[in-house]
Amino acid sequence: MSNVGGQAVIEGVMMRNKGKVATAVRLPNGKIKIKKDRVRKRHAVWTWPFFRGVINLWDMLFIGTKSLLWSADQQLDEHEKITKKDIFFTLLLTFSFAVLFFIALPYVLTLFSGVKEEISPVLFNLIDGIIRGVFVLGYIYIISHFKDIKRVFRYHGAEHKTVYCYEAEKKLNVKNVKKFSTKHPRCGTSFIILVLIISIFIFSFLPLLAKLIYQGFLMLGFWKQKLILFPLRILSIPVIAGISYEGLKLSGKYPDNIIVKWIAKPGLLLQKITTKEPDKKMIETAIKALKAVL
Repeated sequence: MSNVGGQAVIEGVMMRNKGKVATAVRLPNGKIKIKKDRVRKRHAVWTWPFFRGVINLWDMLFIGTKSLLWSADQQLDEHEKITKKDIFFTLLLTFSFAVLFFIALPYVLTLFSGVKEEISPVLFNLIDGIIRGVFVLGYIYIISHFKDIKRVFRYHGAEHKTVYCYEAEKKLNVKNVKKFSTKHPRCGTSFIILVLIISIFIFSFLPLLAKLIYQGFLMLGFWKQKLILFPLRILSIPVIAGISYEGLKLSGKYPDNIIVKWIAKPGLLLQKITTKEPDKKMIETAIKALKAVL
């Protein structure tokens, strides 16, 4: 199975292959500019199943944000050097928005459903998961109508087509790349869907975990219970990421397996929104990015 992956950025594509990273963007003058980076080597423990999902999520966020900021900067007349401080604050704002809008708000709304989390955790988290899913899908659908995001989604399609072409061992040129699908089972969009599904199961065990940690948990008041349960949700994100990553790896390794196909299907359906058909120039940019990491 190929280790190649990437993401769309502003007027370009970022590609990763093992320790190599390359971002190719189409400049306002029509030329393609490439920026190369490397991912620092980590301890062997971070290559173990489940552990690797956590570190890959961090790398995806850090490198992805760095590439996105750099690509946006290339569209301006004067380029400023992106600092680690810029990346840190962008990640902080992104994470804060995600926690508030996709975790905290659905959780608060579910509290008004009348279902008690500590008594019926599965039903509570099923409702919470449905609300969270609606929020995520709604957010993606709304931004998909923005002009700039539409172009990002077309570059996303170019990224997938190019990776597919490489994995099929075909020569990397526009003619060959055009033939392939814009939908890929190992896409970050599929990862989001897996996170949504797996979080329902993981969050359902948190009341039991709270009881094991503190035997007097059920004797606490309503808000005191929530002050324990909600932080546990945040702390369980790495666990959810680890499991979701392994699910994504399986979908790439066994694409013809019936169970794997069933798991991958929601993510592939969502890619009908997050990927669009690219033009020739977009494909050329994606090819440049991929060749830079091979």
